Amino acid sequence: MDDYRTFAMTIAREAGGLLKKNIHDIHMISFKGEINIVTEADRMSEDMILSAIRDRFPHHDILSEESSATETGSAFRWIVDPLDGTTNYAHGYPVFCVSIALEREGDVLLGVVYNPMLNEMFVAEKQRGAYLNGHKLSVSGISVLSHSLLATGFPYDIREDKNNNINYFTEMARKVQAIRRAGSAALDLAYVAAGRFDGFWELKLMPWDTAAGCLMIREAGGVVTDLFGAPFHLASPHVLASNGTLHQDMMAVFRSLNPVPKM
Repeated sequence: MDDYRTFAMTIAREAGGLLKKNIHDIHMISFKGEINIVTEADRMSEDMILSAIRDRFPHHDILSEESSATETGSAFRWIVDPLDGTTNYAHGYPVFCVSIALEREGDVLLGVVYNPMLNEMFVAEKQRGAYLNGHKLSVSGISVLSHSLLATGFPYDIREDKNNNINYFTEMARKVQAIRRAGSAALDLAYVAAGRFDGFWELKLMPWDTAAGCLMIREAGGVVTDLFGAPFHLASPHVLASNGTLHQDMMAVFRSLNPVPKM
């Protein structure tokens, strides 16, 4: 796995450097939905990452946010978010990251989340721990929900679908110290692994949002399920990640509300 790790870290750093260099440019923006956007920076970053993967590992499958999936029948699949936090980026708000994961036969083995604005490289390998710039990570020790700092986000169809997390946010906000909504799920998950957040939840995320960060949390000693405790997989309709000690208390909040969220 060392070669894969080095490769993923290198290309994430290069793509992140490209994004940082261009953050204050005037961005060409396309709309994938009413508020779901893609910029030319997403595509430039993705082109850089995907070209590197195809050159180095031409027989591997690729799943990336802005391109059609590549399916060669390989046991290996790269899962790429070339710019997580596009809305932030388009407004010049410096909270975004590059997320790259490597999956083998459905099992995520490697995750990299790079925050170029702070030069923070989060890396996790299955059964080998999670690290930030070479320092081993561990989830927080907060055990009281009312003392916790959580993170969440809202889906792009918030205006159309009542299953939009507002009910969960409203209820949870009454029970915790504070909630942050920074706009980059992959970075939020990495921050749970680093102990900066005590928990995170969100609805309607995609595999490129969660693959690297969820591995990171598990390797840092945390727990990842769906909102109600079922095993989390990359196609799950919602995710709950925590330091472990708060998991049951967070689930109790979600279970107290209806309806149960659907995809």
